[in-house]
Amino acid sequence: MATKAQSIEILVCDARQDPPTLQIHHLPLKGVPKPTVGWALQILGIATGQDDPGISRKGCYGVFGKRKDWSSPLYAGDRLELYAPLRIDPKLARRKKANRDKDSLLKAKARRRQAAKPRP
Repeated sequence: MATKAQSIEILVCDARQDPPTLQIHHLPLKGVPKPTVGWALQILGIATGQDDPGISRKGCYGVFGKRKDWSSPLYAGDRLELYAPLRIDPKLARRKKANRDKDSLLKAKARRRQAAKPRP
């Protein structure tokens, strides 16, 4: 009969600081039936609970680039990632770019109209 592993090895990528850090951690599996993302965050001392203000915002952590929930399972060899907060709202950035592109199109159209007018 095979013995169960006494620890789980995961890679933690912390992008909340600049430059991002990458560290290997061995987490003990004593009394843990199924390791989860939340359990790992607590063992590593990153969070005290699911409502911890440091990680409570949506999309603050994930595994291999995919956002995960507090109760998502964690497997040996997984890369747990801690994401930095967004500096600008993506919707706002797209809206600004669309307005800027539209303005340049309208200005070019006005210049062509002015160039096409005969001068007296």
